[in-house]
Amino acid sequence: MAKKKIYLASDHGGFSYKQRVMKFLLKLAYEVVDLGPYKFKNNDDYPDYVIPLAKKVAKDKKSLGIVFCRNGQGVCIATNKVKGVRAVTVFTKKMAMSTKRDDNANILCVPSDYMALLKVKSIVKVWIGTEFSKEARHKRRLKKVEKATKR
Repeated sequence: MAKKKIYLASDHGGFSYKQRVMKFLLKLAYEVVDLGPYKFKNNDDYPDYVIPLAKKVAKDKKSLGIVFCRNGQGVCIATNKVKGVRAVTVFTKKMAMSTKRDDNANILCVPSDYMALLKVKSIVKVWIGTEFSKEARHKRRLKKVEKATKR
């Protein structure tokens, strides 16, 4: 099976972790696309980077996205505004597994100020490696969410 394409984006608060996780994913032989920022900018705005990422993930159903900011919540709110995105902020490997298996999450939001890099890497690895269960109850719930968000 081919490895998934993974898009990465951050703001200044998540820039360092984005760079380090990108190196980690490249060592694991994933196709990684960095959507910025490409250099540290102390006063940048996460929507400028994570919304374009969310649009790419929504369009390319086989891809995943990982976004980074200080608390993980701003990037989660922003990416979830894009139709077809199911973004989650995760703090444990167990949460990472269940958000993919049960909720078919396609964007992982990393709270860089609240987790050590080693923990982030282990969560990323579990999240990427977990497949959606495709159980009827989970599909049914996701269809209800999709129906509620149609405009």
